[in-house]
Amino acid sequence: MPASAQDTTPYWIGSTSMPVFKKLSRDERVDVVIVGGGITGLTAAYLLTRAGRSVAVLERGRCAEIDTGHTTAHLTMVTDSRPSQLVKAFGRDHAQAVWDAGLAAIGQIEAIAHGEGIDCDFASVPGYLHAPRDPSKQKDKVDFREEARLAADLGFDAAFVEDVPLMGVPGVRFEDQARFHPRKYLEGLARAITSAGGQIYEHSEACEFCDEPLSVKANDCTIACKDVMLATHNPLVGLNNIAAATLFQTKLALYTSYVIAGRITPNAVPDALFSDTGDPYDYLRLERHRDHDLVIFGGEDHKTGQVDDTNKCFDALQKRLEALLPGIEVTHRWSGQVIETPDGLPYIGETADHQFAGTGFSGNGMTFGTLTGMMAADKIAGRTSPWSDLFDPRRKKLRGAAWDYVKENKDYPYYLVRDQFAGAEARSLREVPRGSGKIVEVKGQKLAVYRNDRGVITKRSAICTHMGCVVDWNEAERTWDCPCHGSRFKTDGAVLAGPAESPLAEPK
Repeated sequence: MPASAQDTTPYWIGSTSMPVFKKLSRDERVDVVIVGGGITGLTAAYLLTRAGRSVAVLERGRCAEIDTGHTTAHLTMVTDSRPSQLVKAFGRDHAQAVWDAGLAAIGQIEAIAHGEGIDCDFASVPGYLHAPRDPSKQKDKVDFREEARLAADLGFDAAFVEDVPLMGVPGVRFEDQARFHPRKYLEGLARAITSAGGQIYEHSEACEFCDEPLSVKANDCTIACKDVMLATHNPLVGLNNIAAATLFQTKLALYTSYVIAGRITPNAVPDALFSDTGDPYDYLRLERHRDHDLVIFGGEDHKTGQVDDTNKCFDALQKRLEALLPGIEVTHRWSGQVIETPDGLPYIGETADHQFAGTGFSGNGMTFGTLTGMMAADKIAGRTSPWSDLFDPRRKKLRGAAWDYVKENKDYPYYLVRDQFAGAEARSLREVPRGSGKIVEVKGQKLAVYRNDRGVITKRSAICTHMGCVVDWNEAERTWDCPCHGSRFKTDGAVLAGPAESPLAEPK
């Protein structure tokens, strides 16, 4: 039966449940207090607990129920701004860095899902950026051949498509995008956090922040800490003064986006991400089931509060979906909120001393939310992120700033970013020749596989034990070498040269 106009429960919330966490009921002391239990906050909590920090997450309601619970869960590097627009506004290196950041976030989600054994329907799929099926929705001319050429020139796997599957219009196909079930993912993430000693408190609204000594109050209890992270989509005042926080919030524009979901025959729609270049744009993806596919279709964006009859937005969206897929059985409708910034890039970074925040993710909430968690963990651990200046909340205009992205970040995960998602060199041990080595992906894990001259195989993790980069095979020396910081390993994984101190791990 179709959902009624009054029923706007997102599919994600109705199809799974999150663990229940207790309220904060006593004073605590931790290294980091994280305010917000969506993908941003839980990603940061996971990475920080893995790094040995003590963490407390404060969620005013239930985890993964508000913004993360209302997403459509596209995992894509493709931003609302096309490659040509990014290059024109920010220059080539900044444009490349923006999309690299999205790839890094997808890689982080995939790595966590595989590493923790989280069954969250994660799948790598292609993404299509295409012309709208209704030409009247295209407000400016788009040269999709040029967009594909430019994206490829920036190092991304992109190709022009004359006839995009399902849509029947020209566009660009991007490889290595992904989809997942966000609540299943965060359920696994939450369990991993608490298993590692992290604390998650629900129905515990952060109501007071103090900087001397640094602490956060909730439920009449105080948590003392060293750092605060605001992971609330629209940032709280936190440790800022009211004037500074108000000025910051005036830079943000909030939009409502609508979603219609419905059942369709399995395999009737390609398993891919679709987004058109209309204004506002439509976007579509699948969620696979045994006996049907669920099509999730969104659009009709407008500034929040500026449409009188929001049911008309749902109705217009449903009409387009039914025209695209006649006979679809509509089952869900809901809306979410996205936040735009003046220049189209998110604000991610310190907003006060020992306070980190992220906002303005536009249509890339899952990727930029994950990236914010990654960058917060880096900052608190004393590491410099390649994207810290790019997304700095205090940034000035970026265009014209001289920046060699690759050169300036050669000692951080620029290579890690690319290698995490770059396909393995081989998919089978049989592809490794005698006297040589290759990176082989086995059950989602990248392995450094060496076959000696007699045909005996040695398998080790391909992840460098220094800072997590993927090693490369050195054919001349028959060693595994790290492109990030120069560590070298023997074929059996033993350290040949630092800075790594531990051998390559045995496969899991």
